[in-house]
Amino acid sequence: MFFQSALPKIFVGRKQLLLVAAFLLSFIALPVWAATPVLRVLAWPGYAEPEVVQSFEKRHGVRVEVTVITSDVSLWQKISMHNMDYDVFAVNVAELQRYITSNLVQPLQPEQIPNTHRQLVRFRNLAAIPGLVSGGKTFGIPFTYSEMGLIYDRKQVSAPPTSIAALWDTQYRGKVIAYDGGTHNFSLAAQKLKLKSPFHIAEADWQRVAENLIGMRRNVLGFYTQPEESAELFLRHKAALMFANYGMQQVHLLKNAGADIGYAIPKEGALTWLDCWVITRSVRDPELAHAWIDHLLGEQASRLLTERQGLASTMVESTATRPEDRLLWLQPPEDTGRREKLWGRIRSGDKLSRVMAP
Repeated sequence: MFFQSALPKIFVGRKQLLLVAAFLLSFIALPVWAATPVLRVLAWPGYAEPEVVQSFEKRHGVRVEVTVITSDVSLWQKISMHNMDYDVFAVNVAELQRYITSNLVQPLQPEQIPNTHRQLVRFRNLAAIPGLVSGGKTFGIPFTYSEMGLIYDRKQVSAPPTSIAALWDTQYRGKVIAYDGGTHNFSLAAQKLKLKSPFHIAEADWQRVAENLIGMRRNVLGFYTQPEESAELFLRHKAALMFANYGMQQVHLLKNAGADIGYAIPKEGALTWLDCWVITRSVRDPELAHAWIDHLLGEQASRLLTERQGLASTMVESTATRPEDRLLWLQPPEDTGRREKLWGRIRSGDKLSRVMAP
Protein backbone atom coordinates (compact mmCIF):
# COMPACT_ATOMS: atom_id res chain seq x y z
CA MET A 1 0.00 0.00 0.00
CA PHE A 2 2.81 2.36 0.91
CA PHE A 3 4.50 1.74 -2.44
CA GLN A 4 1.33 2.38 -4.36
CA SER A 5 0.60 5.68 -2.59
CA ALA A 6 4.15 6.99 -2.92
CA LEU A 7 4.53 6.18 -6.61
CA PRO A 8 2.42 9.07 -7.94
CA LYS A 9 4.37 11.54 -5.80
CA ILE A 10 7.68 10.23 -7.08
CA PHE A 11 6.40 10.29 -10.64
CA VAL A 12 5.23 13.89 -10.29
CA GLY A 13 8.54 14.90 -8.80
CA ARG A 14 10.46 13.40 -11.71
CA LYS A 15 8.16 15.09 -14.21
CA GLN A 16 8.79 18.45 -12.59
CA LEU A 17 12.53 17.88 -12.62
CA LEU A 18 12.39 17.00 -16.30
CA LEU A 19 10.49 20.19 -17.06
CA VAL A 20 13.04 22.30 -15.18
CA ALA A 21 15.90 20.53 -16.95
CA ALA A 22 14.30 21.09 -20.35
CA PHE A 23 13.82 24.76 -19.50
CA LEU A 24 17.49 25.18 -18.57
CA LEU A 25 18.66 23.25 -21.61
CA SER A 26 16.66 25.54 -23.89
CA PHE A 27 18.97 28.37 -22.89
CA ILE A 28 22.12 26.28 -23.20
CA ALA A 29 21.03 25.08 -26.64
CA LEU A 30 20.45 28.58 -27.99
CA PRO A 31 22.69 29.27 -31.01
CA VAL A 32 25.75 31.36 -30.27
CA TRP A 33 24.60 34.19 -32.53
CA ALA A 34 21.44 34.72 -30.45
CA ALA A 35 23.54 36.32 -27.70
CA THR A 36 25.87 38.14 -30.11
CA PRO A 37 25.45 41.92 -30.54
CA VAL A 38 23.92 42.80 -33.92
CA LEU A 39 24.56 45.87 -36.07
CA ARG A 40 21.71 46.59 -38.50
CA VAL A 41 22.88 48.26 -41.70
CA LEU A 42 21.04 49.72 -44.70
CA ALA A 43 23.34 49.97 -47.71
CA TRP A 44 23.24 50.50 -51.46
CA PRO A 45 24.40 47.68 -53.79
CA GLY A 46 28.13 47.05 -53.49
CA TYR A 47 28.69 49.20 -50.40
CA ALA A 48 29.02 46.36 -47.88
CA GLU A 49 30.92 43.55 -49.57
CA PRO A 50 30.88 40.11 -47.84
CA GLU A 51 34.60 40.28 -47.01
CA VAL A 52 34.17 43.72 -45.47
CA VAL A 53 31.26 42.53 -43.34
CA GLN A 54 33.11 39.39 -42.24
CA SER A 55 36.26 41.27 -41.22
CA PHE A 56 34.16 43.71 -39.17
CA GLU A 57 32.28 40.88 -37.47
CA LYS A 58 35.51 39.08 -36.60
CA ARG A 59 37.23 42.21 -35.32
CA HIS A 60 34.36 43.32 -33.09
CA GLY A 61 32.77 39.99 -32.19
CA VAL A 62 29.39 40.99 -33.57
CA ARG A 63 26.95 40.04 -36.30
CA VAL A 64 26.04 42.46 -39.09
CA GLU A 65 22.63 42.38 -40.78
CA VAL A 66 22.82 44.15 -44.15
CA THR A 67 19.66 45.19 -45.95
CA VAL A 68 20.23 46.38 -49.53
CA ILE A 69 18.16 49.34 -50.70
CA THR A 70 17.73 50.42 -54.33
CA SER A 71 15.89 53.73 -54.23
CA ASP A 72 15.65 56.89 -52.15
CA VAL A 73 11.94 56.16 -51.75
CA SER A 74 12.43 52.71 -50.19
CA LEU A 75 15.20 54.06 -47.95
CA TRP A 76 12.95 56.84 -46.68
CA GLN A 77 10.10 54.42 -46.06
CA LYS A 78 12.28 52.05 -44.05
CA ILE A 79 13.83 54.75 -41.87
CA SER A 80 10.78 56.96 -41.41
CA MET A 81 8.47 54.05 -40.61
CA HIS A 82 10.84 51.58 -38.93
CA ASN A 83 13.60 53.70 -37.40
CA MET A 84 13.88 51.32 -34.45
CA ASP A 85 14.91 48.50 -36.81
CA TYR A 86 18.17 50.04 -38.09
CA ASP A 87 21.38 51.49 -36.69
CA VAL A 88 23.36 52.96 -39.58
CA PHE A 89 22.68 53.66 -43.26
CA ALA A 90 24.05 55.29 -46.40
CA VAL A 91 22.21 58.20 -48.00
CA ASN A 92 23.07 60.97 -50.46
CA VAL A 93 23.71 64.36 -48.93
CA ALA A 94 20.74 66.01 -50.65
CA GLU A 95 18.35 63.44 -49.17
CA LEU A 96 19.96 63.68 -45.72
CA GLN A 97 18.22 67.01 -45.07
CA ARG A 98 14.78 65.55 -44.56
CA TYR A 99 16.11 62.89 -42.18
CA ILE A 100 17.67 65.63 -40.06
CA THR A 101 14.51 67.77 -40.18
CA SER A 102 12.39 64.76 -39.18
CA ASN A 103 14.71 63.94 -36.26
CA LEU A 104 15.44 60.47 -37.66
CA VAL A 105 19.24 60.67 -37.39
CA GLN A 106 21.61 61.76 -34.68
CA PRO A 107 24.81 63.84 -34.70
CA LEU A 108 28.05 61.93 -35.20
CA GLN A 109 31.22 62.07 -33.13
CA PRO A 110 33.95 62.46 -35.79
CA GLU A 111 36.66 61.82 -33.20
CA GLN A 112 35.35 58.25 -33.00
CA ILE A 113 36.04 57.80 -36.73
CA PRO A 114 39.85 58.13 -36.98
CA ASN A 115 39.99 57.08 -40.64
CA THR A 116 38.44 60.42 -41.60
CA HIS A 117 41.95 61.84 -41.19
CA ARG A 118 43.01 59.71 -44.18
CA GLN A 119 40.31 61.08 -46.49
CA LEU A 120 41.06 63.45 -49.33
CA VAL A 121 41.29 67.05 -48.16
CA ARG A 122 38.09 68.15 -49.89
CA PHE A 123 36.11 65.50 -48.00
CA ARG A 124 37.62 66.32 -44.60
CA ASN A 125 36.26 69.86 -44.55
CA LEU A 126 32.72 68.77 -43.67
CA ALA A 127 31.37 72.27 -43.13
CA ALA A 128 32.23 73.11 -46.75
CA ILE A 129 30.00 70.31 -48.07
CA PRO A 130 26.38 71.52 -48.04
CA GLY A 131 24.08 69.32 -46.00
CA LEU A 132 26.51 67.43 -43.77
CA VAL A 133 26.52 69.90 -40.88
CA SER A 134 23.42 71.31 -39.23
CA GLY A 135 23.31 73.51 -36.16
CA GLY A 136 27.06 73.11 -35.77
CA LYS A 137 26.74 69.32 -35.56
CA THR A 138 27.95 66.73 -38.06
CA PHE A 139 25.35 64.27 -39.36
CA GLY A 140 27.15 62.50 -42.21
CA ILE A 141 30.59 61.22 -43.24
CA PRO A 142 31.33 61.18 -47.04
CA PHE A 143 31.82 57.69 -48.46
CA THR A 144 31.50 57.57 -52.27
CA TYR A 145 30.22 59.61 -55.21
CA SER A 146 29.46 59.50 -58.93
CA GLU A 147 27.98 61.58 -61.67
CA MET A 148 24.97 60.15 -63.52
CA GLY A 149 25.91 60.23 -67.17
CA LEU A 150 24.65 58.50 -70.32
CA ILE A 151 25.80 55.01 -71.27
CA TYR A 152 25.53 54.21 -74.97
CA ASP A 153 26.15 51.25 -77.26
CA ARG A 154 28.91 52.21 -79.70
CA LYS A 155 27.45 50.01 -82.43
CA GLN A 156 24.09 51.82 -82.39
CA VAL A 157 25.14 55.32 -81.37
CA SER A 158 27.86 56.51 -83.72
CA ALA A 159 28.85 59.61 -81.76
CA PRO A 160 28.71 60.26 -77.99
CA PRO A 161 25.39 61.91 -77.10
CA THR A 162 25.99 65.53 -76.21
CA SER A 163 22.65 66.36 -74.60
CA ILE A 164 20.30 64.84 -72.07
CA ALA A 165 17.68 65.24 -74.82
CA ALA A 166 19.06 62.04 -76.37
CA LEU A 167 16.77 60.14 -73.98
CA TRP A 168 13.84 61.67 -75.89
CA ASP A 169 15.26 61.12 -79.39
CA THR A 170 12.69 59.12 -81.40
CA GLN A 171 15.43 57.19 -83.22
CA TYR A 172 16.00 55.38 -79.88
CA ARG A 173 12.34 54.50 -79.34
CA GLY A 174 12.16 51.17 -77.56
CA LYS A 175 15.93 51.19 -77.01
CA VAL A 176 16.29 53.27 -73.84
CA ILE A 177 16.82 51.92 -70.31
CA ALA A 178 15.69 54.30 -67.56
CA TYR A 179 15.97 54.44 -63.79
CA ASP A 180 12.73 53.86 -61.92
CA GLY A 181 12.78 56.95 -59.70
CA GLY A 182 10.76 60.14 -59.87
CA THR A 183 13.13 62.50 -58.08
CA HIS A 184 15.97 62.21 -60.61
CA ASN A 185 13.73 61.78 -63.65
CA PHE A 186 11.95 65.06 -62.94
CA SER A 187 15.37 66.71 -62.72
CA LEU A 188 16.30 65.25 -66.13
CA ALA A 189 13.15 66.64 -67.69
CA ALA A 190 13.82 70.02 -66.08
CA GLN A 191 17.29 69.96 -67.63
CA LYS A 192 15.88 69.17 -71.06
CA LEU A 193 13.46 72.10 -70.74
CA LYS A 194 16.34 74.34 -69.63
CA LEU A 195 14.60 75.37 -66.43
CA LYS A 196 16.51 77.57 -64.04
CA SER A 197 17.24 74.70 -61.67
CA PRO A 198 16.61 70.95 -62.06
CA PHE A 199 16.05 70.75 -58.31
CA HIS A 200 13.40 73.45 -57.96
CA ILE A 201 10.45 73.20 -60.32
CA ALA A 202 8.20 76.26 -60.28
CA GLU A 203 4.46 75.70 -59.97
CA ALA A 204 3.88 76.95 -63.51
CA ASP A 205 6.31 74.36 -64.91
CA TRP A 206 5.00 71.14 -63.37
CA GLN A 207 2.68 70.25 -66.23
CA ARG A 208 5.36 70.84 -68.87
CA VAL A 209 7.85 68.70 -66.99
CA ALA A 210 5.32 65.87 -66.52
CA GLU A 211 4.36 66.03 -70.20
CA ASN A 212 8.03 65.69 -71.15
CA LEU A 213 8.46 62.65 -68.94
CA ILE A 214 5.48 61.03 -70.62
CA GLY A 215 7.34 61.60 -73.89
CA MET A 216 10.52 60.02 -72.54
CA ARG A 217 8.57 57.02 -71.30
CA ARG A 218 7.56 56.22 -74.88
CA ASN A 219 11.22 55.59 -75.66
CA VAL A 220 11.82 53.32 -72.67
CA LEU A 221 11.91 49.54 -73.07
CA GLY A 222 12.65 48.86 -69.41
CA PHE A 223 13.16 50.38 -65.96
CA TYR A 224 15.69 49.31 -63.35
CA THR A 225 16.44 49.94 -59.69
CA GLN A 226 19.68 47.96 -59.18
CA PRO A 227 22.97 48.27 -61.11
CA GLU A 228 23.13 44.54 -61.92
CA GLU A 229 19.56 44.66 -63.18
CA SER A 230 20.40 47.60 -65.46
CA ALA A 231 23.36 45.77 -67.03
CA GLU A 232 21.26 42.65 -67.61
CA LEU A 233 18.48 44.68 -69.28
CA PHE A 234 20.95 46.61 -71.42
CA LEU A 235 22.65 43.48 -72.71
CA ARG A 236 19.60 41.23 -73.06
CA HIS A 237 17.55 43.77 -75.01
CA LYS A 238 20.50 45.21 -76.96
CA ALA A 239 19.63 48.70 -75.76
CA ALA A 240 21.17 51.76 -77.36
CA LEU A 241 21.09 54.23 -74.47
CA MET A 242 20.79 54.21 -70.70
CA PHE A 243 20.60 56.85 -67.99
CA ALA A 244 23.23 55.78 -65.47
CA ASN A 245 21.79 56.45 -62.04
CA TYR A 246 24.70 54.53 -60.47
CA GLY A 247 27.23 56.10 -62.82
CA MET A 248 30.61 54.42 -63.06
CA GLN A 249 29.33 51.37 -61.18
CA GLN A 250 27.19 50.51 -64.22
CA VAL A 251 29.99 51.32 -66.65
CA HIS A 252 32.22 48.93 -64.70
CA LEU A 253 29.63 46.15 -64.81
CA LEU A 254 29.01 46.44 -68.54
CA LYS A 255 32.68 46.61 -69.48
CA ASN A 256 33.42 43.56 -67.36
CA ALA A 257 30.65 41.79 -69.30
CA GLY A 258 32.43 42.63 -72.55
CA ALA A 259 29.98 45.31 -73.74
CA ASP A 260 31.28 47.85 -76.26
CA ILE A 261 29.96 50.97 -74.57
CA GLY A 262 30.76 54.63 -74.17
CA TYR A 263 29.99 57.04 -71.34
CA ALA A 264 29.05 60.66 -71.90
CA ILE A 265 28.48 63.72 -69.72
CA PRO A 266 25.72 65.84 -71.31
CA LYS A 267 26.26 69.54 -71.98
CA GLU A 268 23.48 70.42 -69.53
CA GLY A 269 25.57 68.82 -66.80
CA ALA A 270 25.36 65.48 -65.02
CA LEU A 271 23.41 65.06 -61.81
CA THR A 272 26.00 64.01 -59.23
CA TRP A 273 25.48 62.33 -55.87
CA LEU A 274 27.66 62.14 -52.78
CA ASP A 275 26.68 59.33 -50.42
CA CYS A 276 27.51 59.47 -46.75
CA TRP A 277 27.12 57.20 -43.72
CA VAL A 278 24.75 58.34 -40.97
CA ILE A 279 23.46 56.91 -37.68
CA THR A 280 19.79 56.58 -36.83
CA ARG A 281 18.17 58.24 -33.84
CA SER A 282 17.27 54.77 -32.50
CA VAL A 283 20.75 53.21 -32.79
CA ARG A 284 21.26 50.51 -30.15
CA ASP A 285 25.05 50.82 -29.88
CA PRO A 286 26.40 54.21 -31.07
CA GLU A 287 30.01 53.16 -30.49
CA LEU A 288 29.59 50.11 -32.73
CA ALA A 289 27.89 52.21 -35.42
CA HIS A 290 30.80 54.67 -35.40
CA ALA A 291 33.20 51.72 -35.67
CA TRP A 292 31.30 50.52 -38.77
CA ILE A 293 31.70 53.88 -40.49
CA ASP A 294 35.40 53.89 -39.63
CA HIS A 295 35.73 50.34 -40.99
CA LEU A 296 34.08 51.36 -44.30
CA LEU A 297 36.74 54.05 -44.66
CA GLY A 298 39.46 51.44 -44.22
CA GLU A 299 41.79 50.06 -46.87
CA GLN A 300 39.85 46.86 -47.59
CA ALA A 301 36.45 48.50 -48.09
CA SER A 302 37.90 51.39 -50.12
CA ARG A 303 39.84 49.03 -52.40
CA LEU A 304 36.83 46.83 -53.12
CA LEU A 305 34.64 49.87 -53.71
CA THR A 306 36.90 51.05 -56.53
CA GLU A 307 38.22 47.74 -57.93
CA ARG A 308 35.07 45.64 -57.75
CA GLN A 309 32.35 48.28 -58.04
CA GLY A 310 34.08 50.93 -60.14
CA LEU A 311 32.94 53.65 -57.76
CA ALA A 312 34.98 56.57 -56.46
CA SER A 313 36.33 56.50 -52.93
CA THR A 314 36.73 59.53 -50.69
CA MET A 315 40.09 58.08 -49.63
CA VAL A 316 41.99 58.23 -52.96
CA GLU A 317 41.85 60.34 -56.10
CA SER A 318 39.66 58.88 -58.81
CA THR A 319 41.28 57.89 -62.10
CA ALA A 320 38.09 58.76 -64.01
CA THR A 321 38.11 61.99 -66.00
CA ARG A 322 35.33 64.21 -64.69
CA PRO A 323 34.57 67.67 -66.11
CA GLU A 324 34.10 69.45 -62.77
CA ASP A 325 32.27 72.37 -64.39
CA ARG A 326 29.54 69.98 -65.59
CA LEU A 327 28.87 68.19 -62.32
CA LEU A 328 25.54 69.20 -60.79
CA TRP A 329 25.74 68.07 -57.17
CA LEU A 330 22.30 67.02 -55.97
CA GLN A 331 20.28 69.44 -53.90
CA PRO A 332 17.12 68.79 -51.88
CA PRO A 333 14.21 68.95 -54.38
CA GLU A 334 11.26 71.26 -53.88
CA ASP A 335 8.81 68.38 -53.19
CA THR A 336 10.07 64.79 -53.22
CA GLY A 337 6.65 63.35 -52.43
CA ARG A 338 5.02 65.15 -55.35
CA ARG A 339 7.71 64.02 -57.77
CA GLU A 340 7.38 60.39 -56.75
CA LYS A 341 3.58 60.43 -56.83
CA LEU A 342 3.47 61.89 -60.35
CA TRP A 343 6.24 59.57 -61.52
CA GLY A 344 4.23 56.56 -60.36
CA ARG A 345 1.37 57.67 -62.58
CA ILE A 346 3.64 58.41 -65.54
CA ARG A 347 5.36 55.04 -65.25
CA SER A 348 2.01 53.23 -65.20
CA GLY A 349 1.07 54.86 -68.52
CA ASP A 350 -1.46 57.43 -67.36
CA LYS A 351 -2.38 60.34 -69.62
CA LEU A 352 -1.37 63.87 -68.69
CA SER A 353 -4.84 64.73 -67.33
CA ARG A 354 -4.68 61.77 -64.96
CA VAL A 355 -1.05 62.44 -64.02
CA MET A 356 -1.81 66.00 -62.99
CA ALA A 357 -5.06 65.16 -61.20
CA PRO A 358 -5.13 66.01 -57.45
